[in-house]
Amino acid sequence: MIKITIEDRNGDQQPVEIPEEISLSLMEVLKASDYTILATCGGIALCATCHVQVLKGLEELPIAGNEEMDMLDTLHDAGFDSRLACQIRMSENLNGMVFKIRGDEQ
Repeated sequence: MIKITIEDRNGDQQPVEIPEEISLSLMEVLKASDYTILATCGGIALCATCHVQVLKGLEELPIAGNEEMDMLDTLHDAGFDSRLACQIRMSENLNGMVFKIRGDEQ
């Protein structure tokens, strides 16, 4: 089981457990866990509405690709620890990571 923590826009943190064999993106996990996240483009890195901040474990993620970096560059509040949830695939290396939802609600 992959265990991550999600911090919502109010600062409340909740643990989320994902079976290891599920091949989903973090965006899909957030939507399935009833977090309000737009993900307007459906997960192809074209809208940046699934923006998250990696509070713990950033070094465990692969480097963001060009498309993801281009979208993050359009955000006024993106930082070095910003990522798009649609570009993060669930895997064992995410165990213990903490993500804060930053993308638009509406």
